[in-house]
Amino acid sequence: MKLYGIDAQVKNAPALDGGFFPMEKFFRTFLKTADKPLAVALERGGGRVCVYDTRIHGAADMYEADCFYVERLVKTLLWVRGGYRVYVCGDENICEYIRSVYSENGARAFDAATMARVYGHPFEARYLPYDEKPRENERAAALGGHTDGCRIGFDAGGSDIKVSAVVDGEPLYSEEIVWHPKINADPDYHFGEIVRAMKAAAKRLPRVDAIGISSAGIHIDNETKLASLFLKVPEELFDAKVKNIYARACRELGDMPFAVANDGDVTALAGAMSLNASGILGIAMGTSEAGGYVSPEGGITGWLNELAFAPVDARQGVAPDEWSGDFGCGVKYFSQDGVIRLSPNAGITLSEALTPAQKLSEVQKLADEGHVPALAVFDTIGCYLGHTLPYYARFYDIRHVLLLGRVTSGKGGERLVSRCRDVLSEEYPELGFDLVLPDEKSRRVGQSVAAASLPEIKR
Repeated sequence: MKLYGIDAQVKNAPALDGGFFPMEKFFRTFLKTADKPLAVALERGGGRVCVYDTRIHGAADMYEADCFYVERLVKTLLWVRGGYRVYVCGDENICEYIRSVYSENGARAFDAATMARVYGHPFEARYLPYDEKPRENERAAALGGHTDGCRIGFDAGGSDIKVSAVVDGEPLYSEEIVWHPKINADPDYHFGEIVRAMKAAAKRLPRVDAIGISSAGIHIDNETKLASLFLKVPEELFDAKVKNIYARACRELGDMPFAVANDGDVTALAGAMSLNASGILGIAMGTSEAGGYVSPEGGITGWLNELAFAPVDARQGVAPDEWSGDFGCGVKYFSQDGVIRLSPNAGITLSEALTPAQKLSEVQKLADEGHVPALAVFDTIGCYLGHTLPYYARFYDIRHVLLLGRVTSGKGGERLVSRCRDVLSEEYPELGFDLVLPDEKSRRVGQSVAAASLPEIKR
C-alpha cells in the first residue's frame, strides 16, 4: 500500500475490505525515515496542555507526506485530548498548512468549530520554534467508584436507554428502553424519555440519594456541549433545552447529587471496577464509537476520548462521516454503521425499511446462526481493531482494553475479538495489553450500573 510516497506492508488484510490502510502502518513507515524534530501541543480549559513529540522529513519532496502526517496527528490529538489552541513547534510551513486546513473554509472546519464551541474560545493554530514548545500540564482526577446509598444509573445511547436501580453497589433492577433521539428535533421528546426512564428506576428504590449519567457526546461540568443524540435539535433550542437537560431531568426527581460523564469514560470506569485494575481504554461499539480512559494511576483525565472522530484508515475518500465530512474515521469502522457498511460486501441485503439498530440485529442473528458471510463482517471489524489498537496506544498508556456495546454481542462479537487478538499477536506482539470482553449482561447494562457510582454523596 502506498500513499504520499509511503509504502507500507499489511500482512493481515480485512476479509471484506482488502484496501484498508491502517493509520498505524502509515505512521510506522513514515517515522522510519523522518528525522526532523517537531512537536504538537494542544491547550484546553483550565490551563491544561498536552505535548506530543514526533518527527517529520522537512524535505521538499516529502512535503505532502509531512502535511498529511501532521494533519492526521492533529486530528487525532484534538479528539483524544481536546483543545482550542494548537501549537505546531518546529516547522512554520507545516503550521501554516494546519492553520489553513483547520479554518472556517478549510477541510477540517467542523473540527475547528466544534472545539471552539466545546471550550468557548476561538480555535487557532500558532507556530513556535521547537525549543520554545509549551510545557506539558496534564493531571487526572478521581471520578466514580462510589457505591453507597440508593442510586440511579442512566446510560443514554443512540438506540436505547439503559437504566439501573442500585443499592450499595448491587443492581436491583436494570432495563433497556428503546428510543429514537437522532430523528427527533423537539428536545421535549428527549427530556420526556429521560425523565420517564429515571422515574422507572426510582420506583424500585426506597429513596434516591444520587443519579449518575453516562451519555454519548461531550460533557463538561455536567453540561452537554455536543452530542449526536440531539443532532436534529435546532441550534437556537440547544442552549435553552439541551445544555442542561440532565440537570433539569434530575430535578424532576428531587434535589440530590448528580454527575454526567461521557459514555466512553463510563465504559472504562466499568472495566476498572470489574477488573479492579487501571490503565484501561474502554471502547463502546454501538450507534457510534465511544472511547474512555482510566489512567494507570486510576484517574479520569478530562480528555475528550471521542474516538469516533479519530482517523483509523489512511485512505482518502472512503467511509465518509456525514457529520464531520472526514474520511476513514472510527465511527464508520467500530459501530453499527460499520456493520451496515460492510454487509453488502458480504452479499447481505438489508431492507431500507429497517432502522440502523434493526439492521445490526439482523446481521447479528445471521452470525448467531453460523452464517459465514455475516461472520465475515465481524471478522473484518476485528481485523480493523487489531490494526487500530496499536495506533490508539500512541496516545494512551494501555494495560487493558475493555469492549462493550451492541456490536460486541453474540457470536459476532466473539469472532470480532478472536480476529483482533490474532492480528495483534501476529503483527504487533510487542504491545501485550489484555483484551477483555465482559459477559453478555455486563456488555448491555454494565455502563448504567457503573454510571450510578459517578456522584459522591455528601454526608
